[in-house]
Amino acid sequence: MDIEILPVAQPKQPNQDETKLVFGKEFTNRMFTMPYDTGKGWHSPKIEPYGPLSLDPAALVLHYAQEIFEGLKAFRREDGSIALFRPRDNFERFNQSARRMCMPELDVDFCLEALRELLKLEQDWVPHTEGTSLYIRPTMIATEPVLGVKPADQYLFYMILSPVAAYYKGGVSPVKIWVSDEYVRVAPGGTGEAKTGGNYASSLYASTLAAEKGYDQVLWLDGIERKYIEEVGSMNICFVYDGKVITSPLHGTILNGITRRSILTLVKEMGYEVEERALSIDEVIEGAESGLLQEAFGTGTAAVVSPVGHLTYKDKTVTISGGETGTLTMKLYKTLTGIQYGHIEDAHGWITML
Repeated sequence: MDIEILPVAQPKQPNQDETKLVFGKEFTNRMFTMPYDTGKGWHSPKIEPYGPLSLDPAALVLHYAQEIFEGLKAFRREDGSIALFRPRDNFERFNQSARRMCMPELDVDFCLEALRELLKLEQDWVPHTEGTSLYIRPTMIATEPVLGVKPADQYLFYMILSPVAAYYKGGVSPVKIWVSDEYVRVAPGGTGEAKTGGNYASSLYASTLAAEKGYDQVLWLDGIERKYIEEVGSMNICFVYDGKVITSPLHGTILNGITRRSILTLVKEMGYEVEERALSIDEVIEGAESGLLQEAFGTGTAAVVSPVGHLTYKDKTVTISGGETGTLTMKLYKTLTGIQYGHIEDAHGWITML
């Protein structure tokens, strides 16, 4: 399909003071849109001025939450070139989410082409300061106007772009985690492995409680026994035990994180054994108290690697790695960001240049 490109009447300029960038608050001049109709398929792709969407009040997404999204980044390198980190993996995972939510899949190669065209037009919006990036949000919503619980016959796929600041403005720093043993994010057989808005909506209440208590994130436990580690907020989580990195297995209740995959690959190359198994919160607390648990860190697109310094479960708070960023955690952060910004050779084919 040919992509129609519409003019922007009064384009705005990127903020020259990149220290004032805030995550998800500012957007570029253009967006990509493409509708879908059952029997016709995907059609009429276009790059058009960024602006409000027109939705019927009965649109299925507004009533039954048929919606999925992704998140990836474009990075400005020292020579001015622009790099994308594992974009194909994001669109392949997007299709996995689509299948789970009974939504139509997309042609991955066409999505990559569309993203390239959009980024070429908006490349001035990719910030220059190391640590900053252009956040990319592909989204699909059900637009059919009908009040009935069923998969829609009409959808809209769109991509928007937002320049974002470095996640750690003052350098990498450990976060405080509160373990929720009363509320759960998802349960087996649910939509936990899909990147869909309902999963995030269900996390808001516990996240609000954690913030009120002075914590940065919520650590979720499994939905049956409320005993085994799942993931943290919007991140997967790993624990370091004497030469071994332990993380939750992919069994349908946690996101198959692309940063997680990358980090586990690097961990193995650094000589650590990776163990994907059910890890109980009691084992984590005991490991922190005995010193067997040496480090803990989250992995995700926004922060890349986020060290955990303190963890509270019920009435007990433990300190991990002395409340500081662990050696392996920092090495992983520097290695992966080094690959993204071009300081370290990409030996895995993770980088796609614009």
